[in-house]
Amino acid sequence: MAKGASLSGFPEWLPSERVVEQHVIDTVRKVFELNGYLGIETRAVEQGSSLLKKGETSKEIYLLSRLQEVGSENDTPVEDRIGLHFDLTVPLSRYVVEHSGALTFPFKRWQIQKVWRGERPQEGRFREFVQADIDVVGNGELPEHYEVELPLVMVSVMEELRAFGMPKATVHANNRKLSEGFYRGLGLDDIEGVLREVDKLDKIGPEEVTKLLVQECGANESQAEACLALAGLTASDGNGLRAGFAALCERFGIEKDGEAFALAQEGLSTLAMIVDEAAKIRPGAVIADLKIARGLDYYTGSVYETFIDGAPSLGSVCSGGRYDNLATQGNRRYPGVGLSIGLSRLVSYMLHTAGATASRVSPAAVLVAVWDESSRSVSNGIAAQLRKRGIPADVAPTAAKLGKQIRYADHLGIPYVWFPSDNTDDGESAEGAASSQHAGGDEVKNIITGEQQAADCLSWLPDTVYAQQSVQIEDKAQA
Repeated sequence: MAKGASLSGFPEWLPSERVVEQHVIDTVRKVFELNGYLGIETRAVEQGSSLLKKGETSKEIYLLSRLQEVGSENDTPVEDRIGLHFDLTVPLSRYVVEHSGALTFPFKRWQIQKVWRGERPQEGRFREFVQADIDVVGNGELPEHYEVELPLVMVSVMEELRAFGMPKATVHANNRKLSEGFYRGLGLDDIEGVLREVDKLDKIGPEEVTKLLVQECGANESQAEACLALAGLTASDGNGLRAGFAALCERFGIEKDGEAFALAQEGLSTLAMIVDEAAKIRPGAVIADLKIARGLDYYTGSVYETFIDGAPSLGSVCSGGRYDNLATQGNRRYPGVGLSIGLSRLVSYMLHTAGATASRVSPAAVLVAVWDESSRSVSNGIAAQLRKRGIPADVAPTAAKLGKQIRYADHLGIPYVWFPSDNTDDGESAEGAASSQHAGGDEVKNIITGEQQAADCLSWLPDTVYAQQSVQIEDKAQA
């Protein structure tokens, strides 16, 4: 088989890195389930018509073709083809509609799954990556208090991940109604265009965004200035948010008796509630930041971005918002609010910046040595007995010299090596040998401490300090 070349944007973790990823996944799932979310998994592909619902994403979709169709793909409209899902929200909307009769609403779900996105690979951004989502979907209506619950769950996730080297994280929240009402009050009509350009602030800066607002959205210089002034408003409490917004309305002449102002006030009320209610549980964890735009057209209310301290180049590691019209069935709407973590980005940061490493590669706590191949069945029997008792065990791959077997265990981080008694009757069964012989002559060695002692595979227990596979943080200051 020819040696394959690496593909940019498609990460393949080494076994030790995969241990870190798995610990992160387990931690995230634990927090989700602690908050009452139910796990699901959706198919990897969706109809093109469903994928295109998300707006400004057609260039990111990987479409699938059978070999027999190569060369004639253009005969089928994109809407009628199937493609790999590039997030987990669009598949969720389809899933909810298809299974609405079997679900209990509000439907609180978690989902950790791979997605594919055809964007340009760069540091922390991949074409194939794992996302971890939570959403709450209602049947006809969805109370606003879920718009407080979800960011707090994500803050809890980030707090748990600090044990793996993640710095503190803060959720930045805005409300699309607030922004839209303000823009309309300025006389702007291309609301989606303005939101899309403002969403680029952190990437290209205010000068470039001003140019785009004028050139692409029909804004004049004064209107563009007002949009950037709104984007610069932040607050950690509802009163500060209200005062700051009122000052902006006064400065730019926003009329207070029109529909636009009423829409802005509706969004302002929700955002102030989110910040104040979140502060009662986790002070400072959720702040109002009016430059958060989320340039995706299905968001209708609250929007969120999450940033970690000291890593501006990483950008947002968790984002989402409220969507009222994405999932519909006739006259029935299924409004939802959701947040998504880019797990692969976090894992990459932990491995390459935070210094997260696995305590050992192999999950086995014990390697059972093999004296010679004729006695391998005895070693297999010992390993079987240990596994029955819930102790992960492996057997040496060859009956090499004992030093080489110990080095094999050391390379994999297996802390214990088991030495079977070497006076087994060849006629005795492996399991019989495991239960009768080892009480008389087996020994186990902790190759980390060098301690060696007699052991019985029916009763011996490893020290959990050495036996548990875990993730630890490398002290880079001393490395």
